[in-house]
Amino acid sequence: MSHPEEAGTTRVSSRLGSGRRRLGAVVSAVVLVGAGGWFAGTQVQSPADAAASHQAPKAGPVTVSVVRQSLTASVVATGSVEFASPRPLSLAGPVGSGAAAGADGEGAEQRVTKAPVAGTKIKEGDVLMTVNGRPVFALGGSVPMYRALGPGTSGDDVTQLQKALKRLGFGPGGTGGTYGQGTATAVSDWYKSEGYDAQEPSPADQQQLGSLEQAVSAAQETLLTTNSGAGTASSSETGSSSSPTPQSSTDKQVHEIQVKSAQKALDLANGALSSFKATYGTKVPAGEVVFLPKLPARLDKVTVKTGDTPSAQIGTVTSSDVVVQAAVPGTDAQLLRHGMTAQLTTADGKSAQGTVDVVTDGSDSSSDADSSATAPSTTGDANSASDSTAAVQVRITVPDPGPLAGEAEAAVKVTIKVGASDGKVLTVPMAAVHTSSDGRARVKVQRGDVVSDVQVTVGLSAAGIVEVKPDGGALKAGEKVVVGE
Repeated sequence: MSHPEEAGTTRVSSRLGSGRRRLGAVVSAVVLVGAGGWFAGTQVQSPADAAASHQAPKAGPVTVSVVRQSLTASVVATGSVEFASPRPLSLAGPVGSGAAAGADGEGAEQRVTKAPVAGTKIKEGDVLMTVNGRPVFALGGSVPMYRALGPGTSGDDVTQLQKALKRLGFGPGGTGGTYGQGTATAVSDWYKSEGYDAQEPSPADQQQLGSLEQAVSAAQETLLTTNSGAGTASSSETGSSSSPTPQSSTDKQVHEIQVKSAQKALDLANGALSSFKATYGTKVPAGEVVFLPKLPARLDKVTVKTGDTPSAQIGTVTSSDVVVQAAVPGTDAQLLRHGMTAQLTTADGKSAQGTVDVVTDGSDSSSDADSSATAPSTTGDANSASDSTAAVQVRITVPDPGPLAGEAEAAVKVTIKVGASDGKVLTVPMAAVHTSSDGRARVKVQRGDVVSDVQVTVGLSAAGIVEVKPDGGALKAGEKVVVGE
């Protein structure tokens, strides 16, 4: 049994503990509220404070570092693969005799019976095509075919024909430029070796020859008949059986006139026959040969097909040499020189090397190009070069086309090295170079808070980077040059 004093003590202690707990909770709440107020106070800014915190930093120059490196300058352009020396191809006249259509079809309307094939490599003596079943041959020569060649003709075109026949192994008996029997025989043998008959005299020619021969015979007969009545009159004419009586002087004069007339007629007939025979024989029709200045050649394009009439251009022929035609801006073209090496690359990675042959800006600049020259140095303001953007045509020859040989009309990337630095040099962006009032090139160098001008000589430039050499002042790799504000 508990005592009353102990129970009272217990109740007092319980009340004291409960009071302490309530006081601790109140103090904690006050601390938390105070901390929250402090945090909120640090995050809240006045409008003036907010504006100040968003102000841009103080403006200063834009700088880049000076770099020591090797520099290579190149002109880069896009070009297209082509074949050199394109020229139109057409026939100079009809194949065959060109006479009215005969039983064998010669002289009928001209029709392509075997069309030429684009891309064909043409060698001397090759048959380009056939028209009305007859061949059109390719021969080497600078004088174009413009007429039929046959007995009695002479000139440079006949000399070309004779030399071509000799190269093909058919000796014409001479190359003096006159078409004689030796040339006619060589032509016949050449055609026969290719499976064709040479153009022999047509039926009309044969008929004309016969007519001329008959005219000569008739004139000879007339002259003989006239001559047989010369001298004296027969006894029957005088009615006497005695010796012939001499003709009167009048009869004699008449007879002489008749003889002279008959002789003149014979001479004319013989002259006509000789003239015709001089052109009678094996011929080369105007349309059956095409002279090309350089062989072998390449038939690049064809504009006729089987059944067409070959009265206009039948195609385009080129040499078999590969070239690349490119257009570069005028400012870049000023750096190019005849003989520079060009790297050529197709979109699929095929590559070959070429050589700058011609740089054309309205005149052929290759004639005075220095093949040993390098890209000219730029002095003064690096941006002072002409800003002309007029395209300049550049022709690049490709001695060994390799994979480009079958890439006609393909686009290629053209890279031409126009210069290189002598080892490693100091370089800066071209934007860092400016020209002062005295006309000298300078760069602005920032050292600490101080910006000073350093006079320089400008050298090789490439891809927006330019070589600089300090004149007197100091400039080292790693220093900062100003390129903008």
